[in-house]
Amino acid sequence: MAAILELQNLKKYFATQKAVDDISLTVERGQIFGLLGPNGAGKTTLIRMITGIFYPDEGHIIFDGKKFDPVNDVGYIGYMPEERGLYKKMKIGEQAMYLAQLKGLSHKDAMAKIKKWFIKFEMESWWNKKVEDLSKGMGQKLQFVTTVLHEPKLIILDEPFSGLDPVNSNLIKDEIFNLAQSGSTIIFSTHRMEQVEEICNHIVLVNKGKKILDGTVKQVKQEFKENLFSIGSEQTLSSLNGMTPFELIGSKDHSHVIRIKEGQNPNAVLQYLLQQGIAIQSFNEILPSLNDIFIKLVEGTPTARQFQKIEA
Repeated sequence: MAAILELQNLKKYFATQKAVDDISLTVERGQIFGLLGPNGAGKTTLIRMITGIFYPDEGHIIFDGKKFDPVNDVGYIGYMPEERGLYKKMKIGEQAMYLAQLKGLSHKDAMAKIKKWFIKFEMESWWNKKVEDLSKGMGQKLQFVTTVLHEPKLIILDEPFSGLDPVNSNLIKDEIFNLAQSGSTIIFSTHRMEQVEEICNHIVLVNKGKKILDGTVKQVKQEFKENLFSIGSEQTLSSLNGMTPFELIGSKDHSHVIRIKEGQNPNAVLQYLLQQGIAIQSFNEILPSLNDIFIKLVEGTPTARQFQKIEA
């Protein structure tokens, strides 16, 4: 799959601070790409270079197969910043039309697209409201619509679910999937790891200006797994004697968490338990959540393993 965006050894300095320190990454077409990191990690600076707001001090940006030209290429990008950029005194309909025409749409095309999105998001009655009269969640929906109206090749969403209730969060989430299936590429930046786990194909984690994690969600979870398994059984495992192929971590009700010992495997565990007369109702691998991995890497706990790229 061809890349829509490549960052090659990007660096950006502010006084003596390295906001972005030699970061390279590739975003493939049609991906929902998670750009993650704690506050101050360099995410926003990266996004501002991708959108032409900042110029890198070193390195190159390749957009759609050629060197990024902020003047001409920005029209193919939709950016929804965390700090919302709406005019508070302007009416909703007029604002959507103004922003659509800024992106190059004719009045006729803009009106057709605005009506389509307003109907889809149940915003038809908002046309003459002012932004200052909207709730935070309503403002989020408007900002999302104005970001994607011109059908950009690359859509960058910074904390798009902030302020949304569960119903509207699901509405936006469904549209993110629809846009990706229609050929758009989405860079999704958030602090909420459960949303990343649910939405993104590929993730990059940055911390203190450096890239410390790069891979698909599945690859990352496999890389950081710790041989933990959940066993469902009404019988107790704590009374097992002898050389067991596992360590019992804990039990609650009829669920038991074990860690398979080095040199052993799940088949050996199952065989051992059956030999001991243990009736097994379920046996499942426990993979770490992205939130657990994020905390380990960012806080630098002893079990964290920093790497640049996970290969399939």
